[in-house]
Amino acid sequence: MASSNKTRKTPAGVDDFLDTVADPVKRADSVRLVELLTAASGEPPAMWGTSIIGFGSRHYRYASGHEGDTALIGFSPRASALTLYLSLDFTEHEAELAALGKHKLGKGCLYVKKLADVDESVLVSLLNRSVAAARAL
Repeated sequence: MASSNKTRKTPAGVDDFLDTVADPVKRADSVRLVELLTAASGEPPAMWGTSIIGFGSRHYRYASGHEGDTALIGFSPRASALTLYLSLDFTEHEAELAALGKHKLGKGCLYVKKLADVDESVLVSLLNRSVAAARAL
């Protein structure tokens, strides 16, 4: 039973979207995240919906029958934090997360106020692991 996702890849321009990010630190951090996620995924950035920058895509299917396509990895510069959408079981990465720096976790999301709060090398490791996990699904 395929259903339609609300968040789909769109033809909107990533640079145009980033130009709308009012906070200069968040905008600069978003530009850096585009570089890091492009390197981790080997995929170009694309808009998914109106506010998510995604890289690559993958198809998923749940036991319930719900299925669809989503970005391999992505992020959104939300008002409260940079939200990274990852495919990681965070309980398996507790040591790296402890070394990451200031962050919060949600289900499949890593929240960072600003990149200066985290160790970029640890973040890159998590991004690479997330891409590998998403590709293995």
